[in-house]
Amino acid sequence: MTGMFQRLLGRLVNKSIEYEEAKNLAASADAPTRLKLATRAELMPELLYYLANDPEPAVRREIAANAATPPQANLLLAKDSDPDVRQGLAAKIARLAPGLGADERDRLRRMTYETLEMLARDQMPRVRQIIAETLKDVANAPPEVIRRLARDSEIVVAQPVLEFSPVLTDDDLLEIISTSPIKGALAAIGRRQGVSANVADAISGSTDVEAIAVLLGNKSAQIREETLDRLIDRAPDIELWHAPLVQRPHLSARAAGRIARFVADNLLEVLKSRQDLDPTTMAEVAKVVHRRLEIDEAQIELRQPRRDAKAKAEAAPPADPLAPIRKRMAEGRLEESDILKELAAKKFEFVQGALAVRAGVALEMVKKVIETQSAKGMVALAAKAGLSPAGAEQLQIKLAHVSPSAVLRGRGGEPALTPDEVDWQLGFFKSLVADSR
Repeated sequence: MTGMFQRLLGRLVNKSIEYEEAKNLAASADAPTRLKLATRAELMPELLYYLANDPEPAVRREIAANAATPPQANLLLAKDSDPDVRQGLAAKIARLAPGLGADERDRLRRMTYETLEMLARDQMPRVRQIIAETLKDVANAPPEVIRRLARDSEIVVAQPVLEFSPVLTDDDLLEIISTSPIKGALAAIGRRQGVSANVADAISGSTDVEAIAVLLGNKSAQIREETLDRLIDRAPDIELWHAPLVQRPHLSARAAGRIARFVADNLLEVLKSRQDLDPTTMAEVAKVVHRRLEIDEAQIELRQPRRDAKAKAEAAPPADPLAPIRKRMAEGRLEESDILKELAAKKFEFVQGALAVRAGVALEMVKKVIETQSAKGMVALAAKAGLSPAGAEQLQIKLAHVSPSAVLRGRGGEPALTPDEVDWQLGFFKSLVADSR
């Protein structure tokens, strides 16, 4: 670098510079010099535009992030070949979006809106995701952009606005539901605060079992009594709905009684212990519980002749109950796909054993995680067993009966728990099993 440029760079770092000096620095062959210049907020608009064409991507990234960059340069950078440039621009432009509209008359505001629209259609999902996450809860975000993002083909883009955006109306949501949206879209809508009865009806009428579970678990969702009745009709064979149904607020006596007939004993205890149900409803639950106890006692009596044989069998040295599963693992037939297939078939005992074998933990520890309905415990078990985050989500919902709204998910491709957190959870449940012996 020549002595002249060294002096100019010293002025650039320490204080404002004159136009001609800045112009010379912008034309410098030295990339670090141009990079420092690109960070200056007081730089003249024409020089910022000039640097938006810089051959060095790092310089263009600084110009994209610079709040003083003129709209003409932003529009140019929205077409940049470097995805990092467009990502930085997306973060900045999304912050300028509130109040913008498609019918802008002011030329510079119109350019900013066109830049936002272009970034909302960017080929890179991460660019669109940045826009969606920034605008998800902005009340005066541009409606056309929000509706485009809500219909995006990638759930990481659509989910934030579908779940949170106040811009989306019930008509928007109903139209999206009617078009068979991408996987996860209905669940995102089902998590919205205060889901209306019409939207709840539309989700309930779909075939998306997981989205309906999410809706049932959303205590702010408005679900009509007749809609809930239809879901209870379908629920006995859909275990995923049992936990959110038991915890559904404002249950009628009839609904509570019907639910009490088919849920597992642990969920029945949850239903019995609720403090918000009126005396009539609690009386109906108690009646169903009493009837179930009578049936259980009758079945015990029928099994009485077999007790002696069972006692003799129990006196023999116990065989390893997990031996067949260990054999499958040795034969390479205990992959994640094998476990999830058995999970879908509701072979829960096999899945428990498979987790114990793959994770190298006691079966009692797996059962303790399930008994406590611990999302973190199940994620830790899945991680120790070498299963994917997607597999861990299914295990939380279908095996541990974690409420869909409480399912632990990783964000941005990262695991839901760090390795240290996995080890802590496993140690915690190991101690629980030891204390109970």
